[in-house]
Amino acid sequence: VWQHMATHAQPIKDILVTDAKLGGVPSPFSLHFDAAEVGAPSLGHIVENRHIRTGLFATAETLPNLTLIAPAALTNLQITTAGITATLSNGEQVTAQLAIAADGRDSPMRDLMGLKVIAWSYPQMGIVATVEHSKPHNGVAYEHFLPSGPFAILPMTGNRSSLVWTEDETLAPSMMKLDAESFDAEIARRFGDHLGATKAAGPRWSYPLKFHLARGFVSERFALCGDSAHGIHPIAGQGLNLGLKDAAALTETVLDAARLGLDIGNLGTLQKYERWRRFDSFALSVATDGLNRLFSNDIAPIRAIRDLGMGLVDAFGPARRFFMRHAGGDIGKLPKLMKGEAA
Repeated sequence: VWQHMATHAQPIKDILVTDAKLGGVPSPFSLHFDAAEVGAPSLGHIVENRHIRTGLFATAETLPNLTLIAPAALTNLQITTAGITATLSNGEQVTAQLAIAADGRDSPMRDLMGLKVIAWSYPQMGIVATVEHSKPHNGVAYEHFLPSGPFAILPMTGNRSSLVWTEDETLAPSMMKLDAESFDAEIARRFGDHLGATKAAGPRWSYPLKFHLARGFVSERFALCGDSAHGIHPIAGQGLNLGLKDAAALTETVLDAARLGLDIGNLGTLQKYERWRRFDSFALSVATDGLNRLFSNDIAPIRAIRDLGMGLVDAFGPARRFFMRHAGGDIGKLPKLMKGEAA
């Protein structure tokens, strides 16, 4: 897959985290992550969604044992003596040993199988846009913590960055309605001038920020994977990494069972995947929820505590390196595919 997107990938060399009021002076305490400190060429890569999707489809089309059925919608799932049968909107039925729901936060498959979720909404919305700037970013990602939420600037190829802007849900709609010049001015207020003149390039999107975690990731012949299993706040930028770990862990679990001649859709087999992934998902979900509540406010004592905390982490090498590994998704029991090994 990587060969299809490598030329569109921007390495993240450094991450700089700051805390400030809108239009105010940043806190003297900040946090700096440098890939060189952990002996890595980068802390990760930024790739546009369209290039990821193109790469995945290009790879899928080369696999002889994979059949793409599209466009189509799922209308029913039913456990049978032969396995699990999916009924499609065109009337076609497909039977397999295992069905995997990787159909997003509002997963219709999850609802069909009756798996429940713990969920709530944040009083925030996410605004996403691509920004062009006159100065090079040098592979540095920035995250400014503002009272309304984090304002992340993620380096892309060329003199471009991806903007992930968390804004109060009462203000975000008005920001989305601004004309191009006014929208650019609001970006500049938060962006600063460290990358020179800035302007939005292309469309902007917004979406409500929500939390959800499935109470169970599996049932007989059925497994949740990615956003169908969990949805976290974007404050740490770990949503995609979490989903990739799910896919890699489920693949490894299923292949191990198949090699032993076991039924890959058996509940006992699938519970191994659930035990592997649910705690990691729960821990990261709680951590990102807590970080958002800690940093998305302007309460003076809390601001002082969090700024001091950032300063201490930045000054203490082992803690700084721990968070760097976390930022790269390199923490916990990693599946083989996440380590570049064959499953």
